[in-house]
Amino acid sequence: QVQLVESGGGSVQAGGSLRLSCSASVYLASMGWFRQPPGKEREGVAAWRNDGTTTYADSVKGRFTISKDNADNVLYLQMNGLKPEDTAMYYCASRFGGRVPSLRSNDYVFWGQGTQVTVSS
Repeated sequence: QVQLVESGGGSVQAGGSLRLSCSASVYLASMGWFRQPPGKEREGVAAWRNDGTTTYADSVKGRFTISKDNADNVLYLQMNGLKPEDTAMYYCASRFGGRVPSLRSNDYVFWGQGTQVTVSS
């Protein structure tokens, strides 16, 4: 059973930074971060693949960075320049395989419980 546990969420003011962490119980080739703002659908934020390739949603490019510590099997999302519209529940997801990093939630099999990020103006 694959388990994903997110941490690092919280409340910050606009312009601030947070770093989310996702601890995985097993090593997987593809992982990603998703978010679901209040009253909206879940959307892909950033994705990572074990060859080092990454992809980002246009809304976070230049502000967010996804990375993986393979030694500890932890996925990170460094979020800088946070905006009120970044407020959402953030989820870590993973899957076996995948030729490219994906921001499509349907491509992922395993999900964490989420961590809340709130950005005030």
